[in-house]
Order: sequence, then structure tokens, then C-alpha cells
Amino acid sequence: MTVHICIFFKENIFPLPCHMTQCFPLFPCFDHYSISPIFPTIKGPNKEAVTRCSGSSSGGRCAAAPLRWSADHAARCSAWFHGRSALRTVRVLQELERQYSPSRWSHRMSADDVIKAHVKALKEGTERARDLAQTLLNVPYGEGDGEKLDVYIPKTNTLDVHLVVYLHGGYWQFLSKEESGFMAVPLIDKGVVVVAVGYDIAPKGNMDLMVSQVRRSVVSVVQQYSHISGLYLCGHSAGAHLAAMVLSTDWSQYSITPQIKGAFLVSGIYDLQPILSTYVNEPLKMTEEVAVRNSPSKLVPQLKLSSSSCQIVVAVAEHDSPEFRKQSEEYYKALEQSGLSVTMEDVANTDHFNIIEQLVDGEYHLTKLLLKMMGKN
Repeated sequence: MTVHICIFFKENIFPLPCHMTQCFPLFPCFDHYSISPIFPTIKGPNKEAVTRCSGSSSGGRCAAAPLRWSADHAARCSAWFHGRSALRTVRVLQELERQYSPSRWSHRMSADDVIKAHVKALKEGTERARDLAQTLLNVPYGEGDGEKLDVYIPKTNTLDVHLVVYLHGGYWQFLSKEESGFMAVPLIDKGVVVVAVGYDIAPKGNMDLMVSQVRRSVVSVVQQYSHISGLYLCGHSAGAHLAAMVLSTDWSQYSITPQIKGAFLVSGIYDLQPILSTYVNEPLKMTEEVAVRNSPSKLVPQLKLSSSSCQIVVAVAEHDSPEFRKQSEEYYKALEQSGLSVTMEDVANTDHFNIIEQLVDGEYHLTKLLLKMMGKN
């Protein structure tokens, strides 16, 4: 006859039948143990409860013959199970951090090198744009020090122009408008105005403030450039999240309703809850309530009300992490199921960084797609 020890922790019932046994290394005096919901429990230290039962390992039922453990045995058992649980939790959190660390998924270079190369590419592209375009730098859209716009204007006499508002990435805590003019390089020759938006990144700014700022920046652009023939948004990573929040705005709270014709959401995050327990949230200090109200995935009905005529492109890199890809795929499906005009672009041979860097190139797939959306292909 095999002896089984049936254990319940803190009154949580483990869904394993009594006959599913395995080696219990802490207590060699018992051959096997099992965890079962079918027996009465006896309270012990730390709310464990133990029952000794008889029956074969092939599935015999247990008799309710209680076995009382010493406090030492109970404590050792509790430590073993809680240790295993803590280890699983640590592993889950480690994997979550890895999934939300885009630099660790690049196929081109190491994590440190890809970030350095990304910043370098954005800065060089922005410098090129400033050489090619007429610029208005540090144009205020609000009273805050960080509430400024950089405007890249084509050398054209026509007032009938398209305008793209670009919202930079950097996990809401890195980068700025100062290296965000790069996409103007191929657009200037097509008569397109590009506006790079500054906002207060963390820790100075919190999520509610950043969302408010980018919304007000779009209102300001529309007020200052009322003659534009088409307004478009483009955002990368955290900027894609912010762009999606702009699309999901209840404009009745503002003095104007922007008519946004198109939006490019590139490698974004649309559900903020998974990052609450990661390093990303350390400077942001988001609570669950803040994360939910600022998650575009929760605001699809409002987006449908506010931006029903907007053409939306959800783009993701082939070498984005599985979790980043899942975020884009699920948001795309939610928009599609709501009847919105949305397409999904899975961009081959790109990672989280060069998927946006290449917008400096007029022959790049997403650049061509943006120009086509504007009728300028």
C-alpha cells in the first residue's frame, strides 16, 4: 500500500486527483504525495492542512485518517511550496521583461549596439531633414517647457499641403523631438509638412500628462495650419501607443475636432497592463487604473466614434518580440472586428528599430505606403 500525503495551502485547492503522485524530496519517510480536493483538511501552521490517505497509486480513494505534522515539518513544507511558487513567479517576470526589451530581439546586432545605432540613425536623418527643409523649431503648443513642436516645411508656394504629425518612441522615457524629424527627408520633395512633437517623458511626465499633451499638440497643429488638405499621424513604439490614444480621443472636450485621414502605428503597445510589473513602469509609476484608461485596446469603441473615417495601418517588425507582435495583431483584429478601415503590415527583415529608421528612405515599403495613402505615389 502506498502512503499519500494530501496537502492544501492557504485553503487553495490544487486541481490534481489523488492518484497523481510524484516524489516528495523533503519527507523521505513518505513514498509519495498528492494534492487533492476531495478530502477534509486539518489546520496546521501557516494554514496548511494535511491528511494521510490510503490507496494505490493507480487511483484508490483515501480514508480520512488525519496526520498531524510537527511545526518544523509544516514550515519546511510551506517553504518548499512557496519557494517553488516564488521561483515560477521570478521566471515569469524575467520572461516578461525579456519580451518587452525590444533591443534583445534584434537580428542585426547586440542589445547595446542596436540602441546606439538607432539613436545615431535618427539624429543623422533629422540633420538631413533640417538641411533640406525650411524649419520652425520649438513652436509652443502649450505652456509647459516640453510642449514644443518642430515643423519641417517643404519649399513650395502652394498652401494645399498634407501634414504628418510624428510621435517619437523611447518607452515614454527616452528620445525627444530633437531626433524626430528624419521622416521628413523623403516627404519634403513631395510637398508634405512634417511636425515632430515634444512631450514630457518620464519621470517628469506621467502617462496621463503625455496623452493629454499629444492630444493638445494635434489640436494646436490644426488651429495653426487650418489650410492643410490632409492630416496624418505616425508613431513608433511608445509613440504608436500615443498616436492610438489620439485616435481614441473624445474631442467634445476640446475646441476642435481634427479630421485625421490616416495613421501609421508602428511596433506599438496597445495594452499597458502587461508592462506594469516590468522595468518599463519604474519611472512611469502607473497603477492598474492608469494603465487601463490609457490602453488603446480598451478604447476601440471611442476610436470608432472619433476616427471612423481614418485609414489605419498597424505595422510590426518581423523581428519584434512575440509579445510585441501579439500586441499589434490583437489590436489590429479588434479594429477590424469593429468595422474600421485598417490594414496589417508585417514588415520583413526588420527589427523594432530599423522598421522606423528606414522611413528616411523614399523607396522603403512603409514610406511608399504612406505616400500612396496621401495620393502622392
